[in-house]
Amino acid sequence: MGADHVTEPGIPVPGRVLVSAKDLENRVAELGARITADYEGKSPLLVGVLKGAFMFMSDLARAIDLPVELDFMAVSSYGHSTRSSGVVRIVKDLDLDLADRDVIVVEDIVDSGLTLNYLRENLLGRNPASLEVCALLVHEDHKLDEKILKYEGFRIPPEFVVGYGLDVAQKYRNLSDIRVVEN
Repeated sequence: MGADHVTEPGIPVPGRVLVSAKDLENRVAELGARITADYEGKSPLLVGVLKGAFMFMSDLARAIDLPVELDFMAVSSYGHSTRSSGVVRIVKDLDLDLADRDVIVVEDIVDSGLTLNYLRENLLGRNPASLEVCALLVHEDHKLDEKILKYEGFRIPPEFVVGYGLDVAQKYRNLSDIRVVEN
C-alpha cells in the first residue's frame, strides 16, 4: 500500500515508513527475550490495550518463552480523530482477576501519557503482585519515569502514525510497518 493509495475522503493517507517490518520483528524478539529473563519461573499475564496493541501483543506473546496468559481491555481517548480528546473511558474491561498476578500492560503507543496513567491507576487498584508496562512506541518528546514504562520498543517523533495495529478512523491497522500519516 503506497503513499498514493486512494482512501475515503477526509481520511489521512499513510506516507513514509518510520519503522520497518524487519525492525519491528527484531525489536519484538529483543523485548520478548528481556521479559523472559525478567519473569523466569513466573507466568505473566499480558493485558493488551485494544485495538492498537493486538498485533504487537500477538508477536510479543510468541517471543516470550514462558507460559503467558492473555487478556484485553479497550479504552478510548481518540475516537475518529488524530488528537486525544483528553477523556479516557473503558470500552471493554478485563475478563480475568488481577489479584496477586504479575501483569504486563501491552500498549501500542504512549502519546500524552493520559491513557497509560489512567490504566495504571485503574489496574493497580485491582491488587496485582506486580504491574509493568511494555509500549511499542513512545513519542520522543514525552518524558516517562522508567518506573512507569519498563519495556519500550521505539522512540519516535511526535507524529501521527499507522500500521502494525495502529489506525486512523479504523483504517491501516493491517500495514506490516509503521508509517507517518500525511494530512
